[in-house]
Amino acid sequence: MTAFKSIVAVSSLCITLGFAVAPALAAPTSYPLTLDNCGAKVTFEKAPERAVGLGQNSAEIMLLLGLEDKMVATAFWPSKVLPQLAAANEKVTLLTVEFPTFESILAQDPDFVAAALPSLIGPTSKVAKREDFERLKIPAYLSPSTCLSTEEVKDQYGSREELWNMDLLYQEIDELSQIFDVADRGQALIADFKAREAALRSGVSTDGKPLSYVFWFSSPAPSADAYLGGKNGASGFIADVLGGKNAIDSEAEWPTLGWESIIAANPDVIVVASLDRNRWELDKPEAKIAFLNSDPAVSQIAAVKNKAIVVMDGQAMNPTIRTIYGAEQVAEQMKALGLPK
Repeated sequence: MTAFKSIVAVSSLCITLGFAVAPALAAPTSYPLTLDNCGAKVTFEKAPERAVGLGQNSAEIMLLLGLEDKMVATAFWPSKVLPQLAAANEKVTLLTVEFPTFESILAQDPDFVAAALPSLIGPTSKVAKREDFERLKIPAYLSPSTCLSTEEVKDQYGSREELWNMDLLYQEIDELSQIFDVADRGQALIADFKAREAALRSGVSTDGKPLSYVFWFSSPAPSADAYLGGKNGASGFIADVLGGKNAIDSEAEWPTLGWESIIAANPDVIVVASLDRNRWELDKPEAKIAFLNSDPAVSQIAAVKNKAIVVMDGQAMNPTIRTIYGAEQVAEQMKALGLPK
């Protein structure tokens, strides 16, 4: 996708310049460092030397902080690594793009594990639980953006009562930079993301009605329910940044809906995810678009009839550093489509 590549190139330059000119305001880390992480106390006696990034967001934050020499392995990648991080990522062992085994993680002799999702170290994880690492004196850290209640929605991803925003991501970047004693790099990265969000919001047109969006991550088959971005997750945040709203009114982080319900929502714009994992045929954006245009009922949705379908990196639908990249992708394609009119 040419548009995404151009955005990434500019973003890479911004990050590089940000590190170069950011004032050295952040104090060095004083160890032992104790953090409250998703209700658990995690203590670090020193900066990790053999970190494992479980989940793309955790790995990419560490790579953006220039920590590839402190990383021994990564796992669980829905999408390819950001292009500007490819060279650094080559230095780090990839265990698998899917869920790793606990044994494969321990084989790397880690002294720290950072996880992007509760499905990787949460209470119902099939990989490992936080206490499994604690018993081995390995500090484990879970992304604050994914510390969600599962009381209302009985699945591992939980639900979110309030709209996600970048503050939780900034907390994650700040805490990871403290853990590794590179706080200045963390503050520079945060400043870059704040500037990019502000630029997107300042470009929103106030003319006309706010557009409604559906964010389609994937489906195991055309006849199956679709995995969609929930109202208050990263997808809802992207819609809000662009001056619109999520047409899916569910607090579940990843609701699954049949196409009858999606047709009833009748969104103005459909955002389809591009995934590199190849788990299902509909991971591919071209397969999603072909279905949208060929199904007799689905093709009557306003967004499909008006050709208001845009493609976004699927990882951006998770609350991650990719979310702002995804918002930039959507904004650029919407502009090319002349939306909003």
